[in-house]
Amino acid sequence: MATQDDLKRMAGEKAVEFVPDNEYIGIGTGSTVNYFIKALAASGKQIKGAVSSSKATSALLEQYEIPEVTLSDVIHLAVYIDGADEINHSLQMIKGGGGALLREKIVASASDKFVCIADESKYVSRLGKFPLPVEVIPAARSLVARQLLKLGGEPQLRVGFITDSGNEILDVADMDLSRPLTLEDELNKITGVVENGLFARDAADVLILARAGGVEVIKVGG
Repeated sequence: MATQDDLKRMAGEKAVEFVPDNEYIGIGTGSTVNYFIKALAASGKQIKGAVSSSKATSALLEQYEIPEVTLSDVIHLAVYIDGADEINHSLQMIKGGGGALLREKIVASASDKFVCIADESKYVSRLGKFPLPVEVIPAARSLVARQLLKLGGEPQLRVGFITDSGNEILDVADMDLSRPLTLEDELNKITGVVENGLFARDAADVLILARAGGVEVIKVGG
C-alpha cells in the first residue's frame, strides 16, 4: 500500500512533465516540492533557471546544481510548481504551512501557469479544516489578531517562527472560507497584514493529485 511519502513522490515526479525545456520556472516549498526538485535534477531536463520561494528550497536547488535566478532577472516564469495544505475542487488553496506564503504568492503571480502537486489527503470539497496562515508585521500582531477575532477566526501565534522576510505568522482556525476570493482581499486590507495563505486569486491552473491508484491530472472545467 502506498504511503503518503510514496504519493508525494509520485506527484513530484509527474510534475517534471509540465516543465518546458529552456525556460525559467518558479519552485515552491515543502515536502512534496522536495520530491519534485529531486526528480527534476534526475530527469536531465534543461531549464534556464529557477526562482525559489524560500531559503530551504534555495538550499536544495544548490545541492542538486539547479541554477537559481531572482524575479528581478526574468520577465516571466513559464510555470510555477508548488504544493498545498488544502486545495478545493475550484483549485483554490490554503498555503503557508511551511511559512513561505508571501514569496510563494509573489512567484505564483509572476508565472504563466501554476501547477499544484498534492496527495489525496489535501483535496477537499471545502477549505478551512487546515488553519489559515496570516503573515503579519510583528509590531501589529495584537492589532491584527483582534481584527481576526472580529471576523470569527481564532488566531494563534506560530511560536518561535519567523518568516524569511522577518515577519510572524498567525494561524487562524474556524474562519468562514466559503468565499475565498472575497476573504483573501478582506484580510489583506487589515493594517499590519503582509499576506495571507488563501490562494484564490492565484488559484492553480492544474492539479497533479496522487492517489493510491495512481496520479490524476485535474483542471478546472475538465
